[in-house]
Amino acid sequence: MKNLTLKDIAKALDISVTTVSKALQNYPDVSPKTKKRVKEYAEKVNFKPNSFAAYLRTHESKTVGIVIPRLNHYFFSSILRGIITEAEKHEYMTFILCSDESYELEKIQIERLINKNVDGIFLSIADKTHDLGHIQNIIDKETSLVIFDKYSKLTACSSVVIDDQKAAYTAVEHLIKKGKTKIAHFRGPLLPQNSIDRFLGYRKALDDYGLEYDKDLVFICDDINDTEGYNHMQTILDEKIEIDAIFAVADLPAVGAMNCLLENNIKIPEEVSVIGFSNWLISSLITPSLSTIDQPGELMGRKAFQVFMNEREMKKKKKKVEFKKYEIETTLIERDST
Repeated sequence: MKNLTLKDIAKALDISVTTVSKALQNYPDVSPKTKKRVKEYAEKVNFKPNSFAAYLRTHESKTVGIVIPRLNHYFFSSILRGIITEAEKHEYMTFILCSDESYELEKIQIERLINKNVDGIFLSIADKTHDLGHIQNIIDKETSLVIFDKYSKLTACSSVVIDDQKAAYTAVEHLIKKGKTKIAHFRGPLLPQNSIDRFLGYRKALDDYGLEYDKDLVFICDDINDTEGYNHMQTILDEKIEIDAIFAVADLPAVGAMNCLLENNIKIPEEVSVIGFSNWLISSLITPSLSTIDQPGELMGRKAFQVFMNEREMKKKKKKVEFKKYEIETTLIERDST
């Protein structure tokens, strides 16, 4: 059996194609009786709208793309859950792509989404992204763009983030109030804004509490994994660097550091306290359990899609869209490691 069209339904019901189209899209200028009649008939004959034809009529594909830096990441999977949950409510299909923290792959993924005529793109910028030309291309093509988590101050779009500097300050302040004075920082790469802000929060907490900043207590985690955390902690032990606490840019380096400490029979938190960032599931399962900063990923994802929908409505109404930075509150979770 051939695929039915709007024209076939219009002929069967003896009404115009325009009326059928409007009835299926719930236009207010079509009577409830006609809407009911059209929808019941469409369901009866198992009518499936042609998505490409719909795009030509409405210039909406009802699809969005999400580009995340990592797939095996609890925080990003939480954000995906939030975006997808909201997208389902509004009957949007989602394309999920991964940049693997690569600038080149991020460019390719974004180009693919633009070529798919997606209505919007949700992006967390890769750590190795050093040029924003491909992101500007999204804006130039008038595709809606919402950036989440890892962002750039130079992008003309809305973003959904946390106050990384404030959250990092809270983590380090927690260690200081526990009596810690030699606090190492396992920071992220030099480029991403959230890595910079967490480092600045660390510095500010030291300054505010009269503790001297020591650059030799700062170690860079390029891949932000447990192996780096382990290796940095081993370096500290090998070089006999005096520390009594660690603030890690994320939970995995913190977990790696804890494994190294435990293997060397160093007591946590009595000798060295450790606090992470993000509140991965593993942070509550290891022994001792890891204190951390909770990032509400699912809430961020929901908010990101809501921002996208609001901006789409503004564009439809020919109103000026004002881009904003939306900040989601974080929470300190104290566990056994501090």
